[in-house]
Amino acid sequence: MNICLVGVNHRTAPLAIREKAAIRSGQLNDALQLLRSYVSHGVILSTCNRTEVYTILNDDSYTEASSLDFLRTHLDTSDTTLLKHTYVLDGEAAVKHLFRTASGLDSMIVGEYEVLGQVRQALEIAEKARMVNLPLRHIFQSAIRTGRRVREETGISKNALSVSSVAVDLAARVVGSLEDCRMLVIGAGEAGRLVAKAASDRGVSQVVVASRTRKRASNLTEILGGIPISINDLVGELNTCNIIVTCANAPHCILDAPQVEAAMRRRPELPLVIIDIAVPRNVESAVAQIKNVFLYNIDDLSQISKQNRRQRESEVRKAEQIISAELAKFSIWWRDFKVRPLVRAMMSKAEEIRQSHLERTVKRLPLLSDEERYSLEMMTKAIVAKILKDPIHALKANGHSNRDYTEMVRELFQLNEEKCG
Repeated sequence: MNICLVGVNHRTAPLAIREKAAIRSGQLNDALQLLRSYVSHGVILSTCNRTEVYTILNDDSYTEASSLDFLRTHLDTSDTTLLKHTYVLDGEAAVKHLFRTASGLDSMIVGEYEVLGQVRQALEIAEKARMVNLPLRHIFQSAIRTGRRVREETGISKNALSVSSVAVDLAARVVGSLEDCRMLVIGAGEAGRLVAKAASDRGVSQVVVASRTRKRASNLTEILGGIPISINDLVGELNTCNIIVTCANAPHCILDAPQVEAAMRRRPELPLVIIDIAVPRNVESAVAQIKNVFLYNIDDLSQISKQNRRQRESEVRKAEQIISAELAKFSIWWRDFKVRPLVRAMMSKAEEIRQSHLERTVKRLPLLSDEERYSLEMMTKAIVAKILKDPIHALKANGHSNRDYTEMVRELFQLNEEKCG
């Protein structure tokens, strides 16, 4: 399989590298246009814990170097730094990794559901950018089907945690009871919705949602309750809230050290817990140095995520069985796909010969009725199909992994794939 995956994730790269690699959904199209200058076809999957580039070509060109060049340009970093934190998978290993990712097995929070939608969105955006060919489309559609099966046929996502809910759990561990707390959620997207819901479920007395506009925040609080504000009105909230969870899709920091320091001077005895689960980060790292402020980022959720993984081990094993079955299906499809042009050329040449000889024979016969002509047509087609059955079966069984075998078939039958389109 001439499939290549190059990426960074929470296992291979620190947050500082991951946030540089992260590509927000609004930037994906531009990133795909940049990728186009390196490869003909590709899909970019970027989530809070990974940025991965899947590429494939119609010939045997090796795409690893091109994908690494793209990442190097995107990250604006040295070869040494890039190679230290990236992983490269080829062929079946790359496909299996995508299947595991879509199934929630490669996530920090095992079984989390959001990644399946992110895989689907990555394919849709790449399709619109015309960066997807048939093999890539089939790989991603197979991964989406696998992820759906894992969630339907196992309990891996039953009562599943998400990064957002784990952030609220971390807040509870730090401050104790949440009942008398006022929580500020910065970000009204899907992550913000999950934070607000988790906060409400765990008994947070007051939830304030801040977004770029008050209307966007209102759309969320109308459903889940809480108080909507604009990000421009953060100052007042910084003076009174106990917990801040930030998950805004922003290219720059929303809270910096001077802002938070000024707020803490107005509330010197009231501690402030800030949990930043955004990638790139929403909170300047220097905020951690401010007295009575406790700053955590997405990597600080690891202890809770390890406990979640242990609880789901039996479901992970069931999920792996589904992934193996789906991977076997994909391998069969890929085997057939690789030799499809040669099979098509063989059938096309045989059909051309059949038609030519049939026409010459019919001209030498007495005038045939339509029924007789049809019977003769079907008989010759059946003969050709019978003759080609075993060669095509052998080609599908051996041609995908043996270049010499396909070359031998091409030479024996004098085939030209380009001629038959």
